[in-house]
Amino acid sequence: MEGVDSTQLRTLAAVVGEGSFDRAARLLHVTQSAVSQRIKALEATVGQVLVRRGRPCRITEAGRPLLRLASQLVLLESEALAEARGPLAGTRDGTRVAVAVNADSLATWFVDALARVPAELALRFDVRQDDQDHSAELLRDGSVLAAVTAQREAVQGCRVRRLGALRYRALATPELAGRWFADGLTAAALAVAPVLVFDRKDRVQHRFIRAVTGRDLYPPAHYLPSVPAFSEAVRRGLGWALIPEPLAGPDLAAGVCVDLDPTRHVDVPLYWQHWRLESTVLDALTAAVRAVAAETLH
Repeated sequence: MEGVDSTQLRTLAAVVGEGSFDRAARLLHVTQSAVSQRIKALEATVGQVLVRRGRPCRITEAGRPLLRLASQLVLLESEALAEARGPLAGTRDGTRVAVAVNADSLATWFVDALARVPAELALRFDVRQDDQDHSAELLRDGSVLAAVTAQREAVQGCRVRRLGALRYRALATPELAGRWFADGLTAAALAVAPVLVFDRKDRVQHRFIRAVTGRDLYPPAHYLPSVPAFSEAVRRGLGWALIPEPLAGPDLAAGVCVDLDPTRHVDVPLYWQHWRLESTVLDALTAAVRAVAAETLH
């Protein structure tokens, strides 16, 4: 793009990635004034506001194409410098790798994948937690270079690979199950029994209810956007919920919780989407993610 230089693009990526002008300045080892001037110059060239100032700063719709370009430039530039310097030169900051992952994958298998990426690549992981039905949006705007997502159609400019399915079981304490589900998972019981929901984006429980009853029901719900708190709330009897099978196993084995219907489960298909780039970093991360997913997911 005429009039846009790589310094301005790197600055745009830093502002959005760090969430503020002052943190971007520290990352780039320049003054906050210099960061502000670069962004203003870039916006003047494009003729559009690219960054929505706030806490945190966010990219605008007009800025999305430039953020994707900027993030790819930063990654490829970092790889080229690392290759030119050689394996013994080391790196001061490491290559920043931003990925989007749903909370349950993060709590069950994804950290194992990060740990399998070769240490000599000296990567700095920037993991953004978002629901699997929404994480692809972060790929579209250039905020992340890869994502665990429920979307099987490739985002423009990305490759998509099926990972498998994360299986969920409907758990409750024996006391709650006896109180609300003495006659099984009936529509009448599911309409009134308290349920736990991770956040407003989480639809797993409601999909399960519809699969069981053939109807959309809206029971009283507790919202708990924390995996440890969510699981603990089930153990404390606040409500029933769909729990990832790897997390459900210990509570079922200990008798702390029961499976409301062992013949039923919910499988959430997961996909790995990443930018269509020739990149050592992306290749290594993708290999690690696919290997751990093959061992963990259905």
